[in-house]
Amino acid sequence: MLEINKIYNMDCMDGMAQFPDKYFDLIVTSPPYNLGEEHHTGNNKFKAYCSYNDDLPESEYQKWQKEFLDECYRILKDDGSMFYNHKNRIKSGKQISPYEWIFKTNMIVKQELVWFNGSQNFDKIRFYPMTERIYRLSKTTVTKFNNFINHHDVFNWQAVGVCKEHKRAFPISMVKNLLSCFPTKLKVLDPFSGSGTVAVACYDMGFDYIAFEIDKEYFDSANERIEAYKSQGRLFEEKKQEFEQITF
Repeated sequence: MLEINKIYNMDCMDGMAQFPDKYFDLIVTSPPYNLGEEHHTGNNKFKAYCSYNDDLPESEYQKWQKEFLDECYRILKDDGSMFYNHKNRIKSGKQISPYEWIFKTNMIVKQELVWFNGSQNFDKIRFYPMTERIYRLSKTTVTKFNNFINHHDVFNWQAVGVCKEHKRAFPISMVKNLLSCFPTKLKVLDPFSGSGTVAVACYDMGFDYIAFEIDKEYFDSANERIEAYKSQGRLFEEKKQEFEQITF
């Protein structure tokens, strides 16, 4: 079995297969959204990934995500939780909701959180899409979760660019808010590590973690980031975010 408190450069399905049933207490992740090979941030266009094709046929993408969530179900403890960040996408004039595949999995939907994070899409044929979703999933109706931060279900975390490869990563304050609702020393999994935000938050808050990232550039940047975080205590921009008030 793989060593904890490390990020691994491998396909998450291969990595998760190495763990026994009911191993992880908590899963926090955001998969590729199947938005196409190039993403837009403002007037800038950039390639989404080097080692992954983010432009699958929609039916193939949804089949993969269902299989992924069912594997998360297998390795999640009975009283564990999963936070699955995704969004409503619009393709060919039609909205595609993550519920289209979530409801086909074994997971229970405990709650849907709304993340108001702004958008670069100002197409006047629709109301501007300014939100993403975080689905709180579980295996049973009883989990370790406790709303210690006394927050409602709408958050205003600001997406950030944490490295040259990752232009719209979710902020460390987001992960820390989620982790704050659980006891420390739990085992946390991030199957799509990206820039390593979940790993950094877990390290800082005393949670054990394992993370997977298939893209080598993301993987290298995530490891550089967490090593710098360990040696410096905190990176300057993340220290600033940590002391920001929770935005209602």
